[in-house]
Amino acid sequence: MASDYRKKPATTPNKGVGDAVRQFVIDQTAEKINEKIHAKIDAKIEKQSAKVAAKTAKHVETLDRLAAHLETIDVWTRAERTSRRPRFNRDDIAAAAIRIADTEGFEAVSMRRLAAELDAGTMSLYHYVRTKDELLTLVVDAMLGELVVPADQPMPHDWRAAITLIAERSRDVLRRHPWILDITDDPNIGPNAMRHFDQSWQALASLDASFEAKLDLITVVDEYVFGYCLHERNNLKDHTHDDDMIDYIDDLLVEHEYPALSAMVAEMGLPQLWSRLHSHSRSPGRFDRNLARILDGFEASLSGD
Repeated sequence: MASDYRKKPATTPNKGVGDAVRQFVIDQTAEKINEKIHAKIDAKIEKQSAKVAAKTAKHVETLDRLAAHLETIDVWTRAERTSRRPRFNRDDIAAAAIRIADTEGFEAVSMRRLAAELDAGTMSLYHYVRTKDELLTLVVDAMLGELVVPADQPMPHDWRAAITLIAERSRDVLRRHPWILDITDDPNIGPNAMRHFDQSWQALASLDASFEAKLDLITVVDEYVFGYCLHERNNLKDHTHDDDMIDYIDDLLVEHEYPALSAMVAEMGLPQLWSRLHSHSRSPGRFDRNLARILDGFEASLSGD
């Protein structure tokens, strides 16, 4: 039988293995790309979820503050405890809280401490004030009652004299109760807060100025009074170590970085300069003198309009 010389198809050695390797590489690459894509998507979803959660938490916090604010307003509008012979009223509670704060600082004021001051049960006070925010509202309004010009004291007709009277009464109250300067919360408006604003507006009755200009004047005077009292409380305490302070300043002047101060020292000597600075900051007329300058400037600005 003759041999069959028909050509058989050529085959590539290990072709099946090469295809398998190539497919494996493709699959691995696709899997890594897929993982990266999903990781980016997950990270984006997580970031968006965090934003939504933060925004939701902020809304909840805002609603909580609003609810607390509305509840505190209620302290002025709801009826006081009705009993045949009530032991206290809101004025009694506010006065007791102020006594504690004057002697121990406002941080010492708590419902428990207040109950001890009034010789009452802690829970009984909650019939009058429900939260410490309400208590703060009562305390601040009671203090504002101290600076309100009494009904039997006529308000000066001249706007400068009237606004000066209110500013001086405000300063005196802050000096009596300096701890009020540490309270950063903004309590709700009470009756005496409204009286204070009303009297401030009355004080400017003779001033020919716009609504906005009068608001500016009332605001700048209030800011001056608060700033003055805060500086006075924090920085104008009696110094018993003046010699040490003079030596300290003298050592700093060696650095030659204070040309203006060095010139003053050269002119009058450091002890004399320190004495004049000390006396000036404690000058009894400094408050009224600079308040008058503020009013002078305000009056001049209005006349130039």
